[in-house]
Amino acid sequence: MFEIINNTKKDIKEITNLNNYINFLTKELNIENAIFNIIFVTNDEIHRLNKEYRNIDRVTDVISFALEDNKKIDLESIRVLGDIYIAIDVAYNQAREYNHSKEREVSFLATHGVLHLLGYDHMNPKDEKIMFDLQEELLSKYNITRK
Repeated sequence: MFEIINNTKKDIKEITNLNNYINFLTKELNIENAIFNIIFVTNDEIHRLNKEYRNIDRVTDVISFALEDNKKIDLESIRVLGDIYIAIDVAYNQAREYNHSKEREVSFLATHGVLHLLGYDHMNPKDEKIMFDLQEELLSKYNITRK
């Protein structure tokens, strides 16, 4: 089960399609009995989160807080994966920069965040290739391509 939350004042049209895509994604990745959130935030909010929790004093496009990394949380019958924060203005700017749709960028960042919640990372070239190849495979399978 997941929730998509808009903590901005923007009308984010991609949320409807994202909801359908995340349903597809959870099936593809066999995510069962799990809870997570995708939260759209402003640049100021993602900057604050970066500074407070990651000691990074800048805006980023996406942050994932994987709660399964916290061994103190154990709900036995359900997985509490965590939260994904997406800076919507950064996502929209990146869509323009990379010359693809806003839907593609928002879906890419959500996929990236979900994979982080599941333990994927890109700290070395081998892990990066695994994670990024899986991201592209999932997006392509749902027909979200670089346009």
